[in-house]
Formats: sequence, C-alpha cells, structure tokens
Amino acid sequence: MLLPAMASLTLLIKFFALAFSALLPVVNPLGSALVFLGLVGDAPASVFRDLARQIAVRTTLFLVVVELVGTALLSFFGISLPVVQVAGGLVLAAMGWDLLNQPAANVRPAQAEVAATLGTLEEKIFYPFTFPVTAGPGCVVVMLTLSAHASVKGVLPNAMAHVGILLAVVALSVLVFLSYGYAPRITQRISPQTAHGILRVIAFVLLCIGVQITWNGIEAMLKTVLQSSGGRI
Repeated sequence: MLLPAMASLTLLIKFFALAFSALLPVVNPLGSALVFLGLVGDAPASVFRDLARQIAVRTTLFLVVVELVGTALLSFFGISLPVVQVAGGLVLAAMGWDLLNQPAANVRPAQAEVAATLGTLEEKIFYPFTFPVTAGPGCVVVMLTLSAHASVKGVLPNAMAHVGILLAVVALSVLVFLSYGYAPRITQRISPQTAHGILRVIAFVLLCIGVQITWNGIEAMLKTVLQSSGGRI
C-alpha cells in the first residue's frame, strides 16, 4: 500500500517539476511583467494588483482548459500521443534555442502596439494581457505536449501526472500575480541584464526538456514498430 502511494507522489512531483520548468521560460513572468508595466503605464499600485489578480485567474483557467481538452482534441483529429511528443518536444527545443540566442532586449513591440489601440484596462484582461502577453501560443503547444506526455501510463498514474501539471499551472499563476502586481517595484530592483541572464539558464533547461520529450516519443514509436514486426527490423 505504501509503495503505490510513494510511486504516485513521485510521479506527481516529477510532472510538477517538468511542467513548471517547461512553462516558466514560455510564460516568463518577469519579462512579461516588463511588457505589462509598459502597457498599463502610470497607474496606482492598487490597479496593478487588481489587474494582476484577474490576469492570474484567467491564465490558470485558460491553461487548465487547454490541458484537460488537449488529449480529446488529439483523439478527435486522429493524432497519436508519441507523434505529439516528438513534434511538441521539437517545438519546445526550438523555443529554448531561440530564447538561448535572442538579444537582451525583448520588448515585443507588436503586442504593445495591439494593446495600445484597445479600450480601457478592464477590457484588456483576457486580450492582450492574458493572451498573448502572459500565455501565448507557445503555452498552448507546451500544454498539449505535457498533456500527451502525461497520458500514457494508466488511470491512477495519468491522474497524478495531470494533477502535477495543474499544480504547476497554479504555481506559475501565483508568480504571474506577484510579478504583475508588483511590477513597478520589481523593475526598480532587478536590472535587465540580470533578468536576461536568468532567462538564458531557463532557456537551456527548456531546450533539454524538449529533447527529452522528443526522445520519449521516438522511443515509444520504436517500441511499436518492434512489437508489430515481432522484434525484427
């Protein structure tokens, strides 16, 4: 009884760490907070905290919906989980490589221009503050890949893996709330060079995670080929 419980807890912790590490550089709370600060402009601290709370809640709901319906969507389109692991892992690795080699300045001018043309701050809660500034298309790809990666074991292991992913989403949303809610103070204490150095380290971790997930998908496909050929290639 104790061993299955320990195995389930280990799986939960594993997928929590995996999801948190994969989503962190894509969400990039500190970097996105700089963009958020530029979009909101000069506003009272209470406004920043209120907006941050609403954005964090919507980010959680958005990513949870993507994670929960991701596997069903893949089944609807007839896409196998190993294929998603390979494709998603390659995308994650490409994201990590781009982040690893991008210039220090990353202002995302296109998003800023779109947001500047919108109405009041309340109307911008979901678009563009939640999507795409906080959780962009890259997050959707990551969540679909993680959902596929967590759905290959069994009922209880799958449930624990998905719980770990959901907990990672909640933890990241808390970071988003803190980063956005206190964006003016954070920007005064952390230099752009320091933030960029941290991002480089996280980007390398994302690159490694992408390669690992890709390999897991290739391994699953190779096992299928070997089983269908009776162990002969």
